[in-house]
Amino acid sequence: MKSMTGFGKAENANDKRKIIIEIRTLNSKQADLIVKVPGAYKDRELEIRNELTSQLQRGKIELYVTMEDVLEEMMTQFNETAIRYYYRQLVNITAQNNIPLPPDILNSIIRMPDALKLDRQEPDEQEWKMLLDGIRQALEQVNEFRTQEGFALMEDISARIKLIESYIEEVEMFESQRMEIIKNRLRQNLTEYVGENTVDQNRFEQELIYYLEKIDINEEKVRLRNHCSYFVSTMNEGDGVGKKLGFIAQEMGREINTIGSKANNADMQQIVIQMKDELEKIKEQILNVL
Repeated sequence: MKSMTGFGKAENANDKRKIIIEIRTLNSKQADLIVKVPGAYKDRELEIRNELTSQLQRGKIELYVTMEDVLEEMMTQFNETAIRYYYRQLVNITAQNNIPLPPDILNSIIRMPDALKLDRQEPDEQEWKMLLDGIRQALEQVNEFRTQEGFALMEDISARIKLIESYIEEVEMFESQRMEIIKNRLRQNLTEYVGENTVDQNRFEQELIYYLEKIDINEEKVRLRNHCSYFVSTMNEGDGVGKKLGFIAQEMGREINTIGSKANNADMQQIVIQMKDELEKIKEQILNVL
């Protein structure tokens, strides 16, 4: 079982450039990708996205690629067209306003936008392969991180499932006592309001059995135990079980709610609340399971 939280970083370089890749992942219902790459790799973005989704499946996935040129390869050139344009503009403005042309005008012009440009070579197939290898290295780190986080989640959730199973046993401790209390209360109320001599005992026993069957929780306990067992076995299936675990947790919630509605006992109600509390914590953890 894997978490959707992960991080990976890789750096690859040749004699021209250094490429830095960072990948961060968080939980999300679908594959939500944010891909930020230099303009030189924009035409490869679809391939990058396919690589990310095939490896990470789903989650909020952020990829950042930074490209650093080796200094020797960064050939600075003057943009003659832009420099001439700025010079003519400044000459006209100073002439119209009787302002002397400053002696260091060239220093001012080359600081203007687009006056200088870098002669940067376009990436070739070898450089693209270097980038792709770096992305795969970062993805491997992300998956290792996700596996470690998934193991921690699995330990925490398993402990909470065991708690819920122990609470079922605690409920059973009060169950027989609850039945006797309900029987005595019904008999006492009937005697008080109707009179013991006027009660048809056979009919009373039939009605009592019918009522006790309606508040019986044996089926709910069996189903809840089965759901707990199925939940644990599903966690052991591997990655990609997050949504399935969410469905099982919903079914567990239904059984716990039904036990609570049938309880008619303060001690049992307290235990049911504890079950609900553990289940809510499990649901929060499941949101981060791949």
